[in-house]
Amino acid sequence: MATDPIAGEGARRNPELRRVAMRRQVSEAGFVRVAELASRYGVSIMTVHRDLDELARRGFLHKVRGGATCAPTTTFHGDLEHRMRAQVEAKEAIAREVLASEVRPGQVIALDDSTTSLMLARLLPERAPLTVVTHFLPVLRALAARPGIELVGLGGRYDAAYDSFLGQATARAAAGHCPDVLFLSTTAVAQGVCRIQSRNTMVTRRALIASAARSVALIDHSKFDRRAPYRLAAVGELDRVVVDAGTPEATVRELRARGGRIDVVDVD
Repeated sequence: MATDPIAGEGARRNPELRRVAMRRQVSEAGFVRVAELASRYGVSIMTVHRDLDELARRGFLHKVRGGATCAPTTTFHGDLEHRMRAQVEAKEAIAREVLASEVRPGQVIALDDSTTSLMLARLLPERAPLTVVTHFLPVLRALAARPGIELVGLGGRYDAAYDSFLGQATARAAAGHCPDVLFLSTTAVAQGVCRIQSRNTMVTRRALIASAARSVALIDHSKFDRRAPYRLAAVGELDRVVVDAGTPEATVRELRARGGRIDVVDVD
């Protein structure tokens, strides 16, 4: 592939501009080879490796043999845009179930920075008036200026890979609120324990769980074949876990045996 004359010249001279362009290209394609990136941006293979190492460190992509991917793996949470496009029907079915069974006008609702919570956020105006507490910028954007929705944003250190505020400062902000119900998701579930890829995400979500009167986890079937390093909570420590019908029956039985209240929703 010839060097892109528009992106290539500026990207060759400006590493950050190049990394933004690489991140966008990997996100759109799903997987891009190192050699293709070197050719497109007019830089060396070693420069591409350094760029990908930096993007991986920030959580934007995952380096694999010969290139980089934005798709979730057993050890990578996945690029935000990719996650928003994944398991859409399952997430929507889960969101509609908890909207009908858990959300009532007048409640204070907390939402974490998961794409399933974003799916629910887009439905919340149907139950207005509500107060929504969140640290996830896509939720704030989705609900901004919507009639009957009072928004409370939790500040802290912004993490571009998650498009949210995360860490100790956000956790302290979360502790100052007492939502009626928290809706959250997780990176992975293994042996009855919800696990998270990022330490700062774990710290923030634990604070949200501790502050809420009720915690409801929204978990699509793809989360049951992954790994993640940080323990969030056991399913039995949450008030309710809602999964879609793509979740193996054996997994549902195991989670119930471990003390979880597990509800399965069909996907149309």
